[in-house]
Amino acid sequence: MIQAAQVASKFTLFTHHAKTFPNLVTALRNSMLRIGQFNNEKTAEEQVVQVLNFDIHLTKDFRGKRYVERITECIPVEEKNEYTYDHRKEKTLEGKFDKFFDNATHYFENITDRKLYIYRNILEYVDGEYVITNPITETNIREMRLNMDETDKEEFNKFIQRHWSKQVPVSAVAGESSTKRGRRPKEV
Repeated sequence: MIQAAQVASKFTLFTHHAKTFPNLVTALRNSMLRIGQFNNEKTAEEQVVQVLNFDIHLTKDFRGKRYVERITECIPVEEKNEYTYDHRKEKTLEGKFDKFFDNATHYFENITDRKLYIYRNILEYVDGEYVITNPITETNIREMRLNMDETDKEEFNKFIQRHWSKQVPVSAVAGESSTKRGRRPKEV
């Protein structure tokens, strides 16, 4: 599925039973490692994150009614070169060592604990209704518009204006929401 999504595919749909977005990424990464396609966890996870734009999480209430609990956007974190070369400007050995250790710290953070993605809920089912909680990234909005005719683009632009014209607080960055889950949803 990951391979198919990387080449010659406008979109890929599949089902999975992960309860959270990080669990989904981990499960797909582990599957790629298990089949021997990759032997490095970070590389496998990077491949997964590059194809997971959105996760539409369905749930079933105690009555057996299925509904969309949340839609989550996956946002790959681009690697930035945060190294400085200011050590050449330093006059003292102590200053040069400080710059060296700053760069070494950035390097080891990137190697050992680099975040490959963040995620945020863009829609959640809250207290019996669907609530738009965060805007979609500009990158995904641009990609979505490329696949729309003029009428759809116009309606999509109105939707964006209606819901995100003012700055929406990012309450669900990293999948955490400040809202409560509630009653059964209305018909979807």
